[in-house]
Amino acid sequence: MSEKQLTAPDILARKGGAKIAMLTAYDHPTGLLADAAGADAILVGDSVGMVCLGLPDTLGVTMADMLHHTRATARAVKHALLVADMPFLSYQTSVPEAVANAGRFLSEAGARAVKLEGGAEFLPQITAMLDAGIPVMGHIGLTPQQVARFGGFKTQGKTAQAARKLVDDALALAEAGCFAVVLEAVPDEVAAHITERCPVPTIGIGAGPHCDGQVLVQHDVLGLCPGVKPKFVKRYADLWTPAREALAAYCDEVREGSFPAEAHTRHMAEDELAAFNTRRDG
Repeated sequence: MSEKQLTAPDILARKGGAKIAMLTAYDHPTGLLADAAGADAILVGDSVGMVCLGLPDTLGVTMADMLHHTRATARAVKHALLVADMPFLSYQTSVPEAVANAGRFLSEAGARAVKLEGGAEFLPQITAMLDAGIPVMGHIGLTPQQVARFGGFKTQGKTAQAARKLVDDALALAEAGCFAVVLEAVPDEVAAHITERCPVPTIGIGAGPHCDGQVLVQHDVLGLCPGVKPKFVKRYADLWTPAREALAAYCDEVREGSFPAEAHTRHMAEDELAAFNTRRDG
């Protein structure tokens, strides 16, 4: 692992080279894990709403939420490029507000780039952010902040017309200056074509193997969230089961009185104990 922290230009330079491994993290422990594992980029995603806050989607995640979780993660990350997600309505309403909010992630929370969802319709915001010195990662395909418009978490780009729009958006984002573009839930053939045409790295999630990199939610990789598993997720561990069993064992031992045992107990020095007992009894 390099001692130098990776930057947006470092990720851009990986186009067509070594694949880019990206993971989400939402706090200090998960930031430590992802960074120690050698992730090239770490995303503090607005998926924190569903993974950590119990929300049904990402629409309820606020700037305050994202700044809080980004700060905590940034304190752990020493190697990877730290990217912060811009939450719903933090950049859509106006260009000045978009730049101000994006800047807060760098100046207040320790991120080194931001990610925003959407295509050519957000070029004014992206251009203004870049002019302000804020590196931007694009995100097209299934953009969860538009889940209400899509009618659910559905694959995008399944028709020729829709696929063409994704290609055009990717090229527009790259031309505007985005250093990478996330492709989420698009057919493999479309992702492969975009990756071939696009001059900046593509990072896939549910977009097949031909992208320049991949990103997954860390909790999905570790098997920490029980329930339905998306098709594109590979679980490299099942930590939910041993974690639940360990916590259940603790609860059982507390109830039966076997924890804490002598090995987990502190005692006063004999002279201080004698003095304490004298005062207590007197």
